[in-house]
Amino acid sequence: MISAPGQIAVICGPNGAGKTTLLKSLAGLGPGGVPRPREVAYLPQGAQSEWGMRVAEIVALGRLPHGDRDPSAIAAAIAATEIAPLLGRRIDQISGGEQRRVMLARVLATQAPTLLLDEPTNDLDPAAAHAIMRLLQGEARAGRAVLMVLHAVELALHYADRLLVMQNGAIIADAAPLEAFPIAAQAFGLEYSLDPMPRLLPPLHVVKS
Repeated sequence: MISAPGQIAVICGPNGAGKTTLLKSLAGLGPGGVPRPREVAYLPQGAQSEWGMRVAEIVALGRLPHGDRDPSAIAAAIAATEIAPLLGRRIDQISGGEQRRVMLARVLATQAPTLLLDEPTNDLDPAAAHAIMRLLQGEARAGRAVLMVLHAVELALHYADRLLVMQNGAIIADAAPLEAFPIAAQAFGLEYSLDPMPRLLPPLHVVKS
């Protein structure tokens, strides 16, 4: 496994670099793979419910790998994601950010020691994205191994312990975020800046008036 207990590792890279393929393979969902849902919980990109289920029911689905509805595990997941006020509502009647928290609660309810998350902050506003990352940082500090794919690379600088950069199906960097960030910028074809915090700059051909 790429991530270690107590750490957040972030995978970044341009579209088509193989990030999701790698994550699915680690989850045992690739060709010839064997899923181990009690040990490895996987949250796919854009995870959503196809039915208008109650939030409480969706969180309880996280216990399916164990064949139970352990109330303490479910309660801990609800508390961690702060979704108690939503439990009686239908998933299709809450906001996108709230839905993201509910799906994350389902994953946490499994109590797997390893979390694999594909773009958990995608389409969220900055405040909501930081809230999700703080939540996952807490899970890592509690002893879980957290590995995620992020396009919002700057978030890795604040929350990740390691940054892995992928390009053309290969990992070309694996280091502390500040060390790997220049390679990430290169992989995206962008400049790298330290003024005052590391960030990606627009392409050189973009001219702003």
